[in-house]
Amino acid sequence: MEQKIHQGRNVKRFREMLGIKQEALAFDLGNDWNQKKISVLEQKDIIEDNLLKQISDALRIPVEAFQNFDEEQAVNIIANTFTSNDTSTLNAVNPHCTFNPIDKIVQLYDEKIALYERMLKEKDEMMVRLEKLVGK
Repeated sequence: MEQKIHQGRNVKRFREMLGIKQEALAFDLGNDWNQKKISVLEQKDIIEDNLLKQISDALRIPVEAFQNFDEEQAVNIIANTFTSNDTSTLNAVNPHCTFNPIDKIVQLYDEKIALYERMLKEKDEMMVRLEKLVGK
């Protein structure tokens, strides 16, 4: 029994994971869209390819994610990969450090700075969106 992928539900899942409201997605899709139309869209099994591409661009998620993501399959993979009595990783303690802790601290610091810069950029983009929305 083959299970169909529900593209509208996938749009909703990814939108919610990104913390984006239906109104914000509607704004990104253009003047023809509103919250109610997004709600109806998220109930559709299949979404037209050109519309899926627009949503993909707005959410910055590949089209294939909406077309192929199956939550039940993902849960099955995770459940079958990790078992509650699999303690091999817990018992594998290596008392000998094979890396320089100072290098790791510097690496983590650099990653933190890069993340902070990305967050600032996203904040600036969101402010531009909000200014456009308020300006309407």
